[in-house]
Amino acid sequence: MTDTPPPTDSPWFEPVEPAEPVEPPAQPKKNRTNAIIIGAAAAVIAAVVATGIVVVQTSDHDDSKPASTTTSSTPDTEATEAAADTEPTYITLDADSFSIELKTKSRQCFGSAGCNVTVEPELGLEVDSASVDPDAVYEITYEIRGDESGPVIQTAELSNQTSLNYRPSVISTASSSTKVTVKITDVSAQGV
Repeated sequence: MTDTPPPTDSPWFEPVEPAEPVEPPAQPKKNRTNAIIIGAAAAVIAAVVATGIVVVQTSDHDDSKPASTTTSSTPDTEATEAAADTEPTYITLDADSFSIELKTKSRQCFGSAGCNVTVEPELGLEVDSASVDPDAVYEITYEIRGDESGPVIQTAELSNQTSLNYRPSVISTASSSTKVTVKITDVSAQGV
């Protein structure tokens, strides 16, 4: 028998190529990103500390100058009189100091039987608000006409020059065409 190499076109035979030498995996390069971040953070901290030192030294230097002051052994009567003159004066508010209108919040009509109407006052100040005593509470009494059983009298409170407290009024009109009107009848100051 002769040794013959197997045919290369045989379905059972696959040629094997010589193996390449296997190289060990390369060592990963050390990441320098952490070193860069730490270095940048250190530089920022150093800059902040240096700026703080400069600011503190500058403010200490500015405070070292004494402010020029003058003292007198006698009381300054002109300053005392001027202080008494600058004490604020406030006007006395009355019904003419305000304007008032009614804002309809709801209306429910029942044909010829009339309507139930809920109204709220809308007050306007007709004087300069700086002339109103901020510590006083003003009671503003107003009269609503148009209710089928007669006038409805309500009171609102004005405090802090702009804060208005009131209760909505529910009235019954004789018909849907009844005109509802309002008028301020009294203003009184509390806490003056």
